[in-house]
Amino acid sequence: MDEQTEELRDLFVETTGEETVTEDQSEDRGDLGDAVSAEEAEARVRELVGRMRERYEFQSGLDDGDLVRVVTGFHAGEGDAEIADALETDEGTVALARLDLHLVREGDREAPLSMDDLRELIVADVPLEERVDRLDADAEAVERYSRVIEAERRATRANHRFTDEFAELLTDADLRDSHAADARESGLEEAAEDIETNTQL
Repeated sequence: MDEQTEELRDLFVETTGEETVTEDQSEDRGDLGDAVSAEEAEARVRELVGRMRERYEFQSGLDDGDLVRVVTGFHAGEGDAEIADALETDEGTVALARLDLHLVREGDREAPLSMDDLRELIVADVPLEERVDRLDADAEAVERYSRVIEAERRATRANHRFTDEFAELLTDADLRDSHAADARESGLEEAAEDIETNTQL
């Protein structure tokens, strides 16, 4: 399915509330409303990572298995340092990997320069060195926050489909496989079931 077809499908789903468009298109993206185990979710995350690698030029140098760990760690609430320790790499590599995968933290936007001005320069296709001059900012900072904005732009052009699918797969799997027992033991079973019912597609 090409990008335009996927965008039309997303619009159809939002407008009608129906998941089925054609058998081929539905099969390509999958019905994320279906219950999946943690193992199935991880396998589908790996498929999404592979699709992203085919579509984008990744910068981090991590392999697909490590990138899956970045995605799962991000959605488990781990910081870059924790993920880096698990992968025996450095935080900078993990941050690059997150941005490759369109996973932007709120802290990534906390810049010592105007992100709005930087975004305008990027949209205008102004070279990096000229961005540094125009913003009168540290070159390393401009490069770092340019990567954040570029990741956000890629995610927007993709209608956030990859980040949305990561979130839905891993949130659903984590709630079912990791937290359901704890919720029952703490007397929150009924509330959890209500939330699950309300969030089904």
